[in-house]
Amino acid sequence: MLSGRRLDLLDPSPLDIEIEDIAHGLARVARWNGQTSGEQIFSVAQHSVLVELIARRQAEVAGVELDRRWRLAMLLHDAPEYVVGDMISPFKAVLGGDYKGVEARLLAAVSLRFGLPAQWPAVLVKKVKAADRASAFLEATRLAGFKVDEARRFFGTPFPLDPAVEREHLSPWSAGEAKARFLARFTELASIPLHDPSAGGPP
Repeated sequence: MLSGRRLDLLDPSPLDIEIEDIAHGLARVARWNGQTSGEQIFSVAQHSVLVELIARRQAEVAGVELDRRWRLAMLLHDAPEYVVGDMISPFKAVLGGDYKGVEARLLAAVSLRFGLPAQWPAVLVKKVKAADRASAFLEATRLAGFKVDEARRFFGTPFPLDPAVEREHLSPWSAGEAKARFLARFTELASIPLHDPSAGGPP
């Protein structure tokens, strides 16, 4: 890693994971294999910030506030890609279990490093997937050339964002901006008290 840490892919240790490495790597990994419009790639770091935002908005619509740890999980849901890159889903299916195992071990190590459970509860996984698919719908239709009907088939019903918010988060950021905004959101979430009893999520 750029920090000097050496990470064992087969047995990753939480002690070898640094948020700077994650932010640096994700800011340079392209979503959609780089097949998006604009001068810059749409990075996994920017996608992660968008997913966390959408998850908060989805919770607000449902009348709840997500616990800080769950919001942090949203931001870190694709963290393993700072090591393994962002492979499109059909290719992951071809690779099968070995790839998924590496990714799962990395996510577990990242989770433990930042105070999350190694195994995420099913309800959290469901919320992550909902926000991830909503983000993918927006990216697909705004950046990757999908028609709305086609995107609905792949990603389900879209979740609307305010036009100004959508423009801000779907205009591809430079690698430097993506890294900085990812780290800023991480720092903000990490500074929130561990649990608010009135918030949704784990105690």
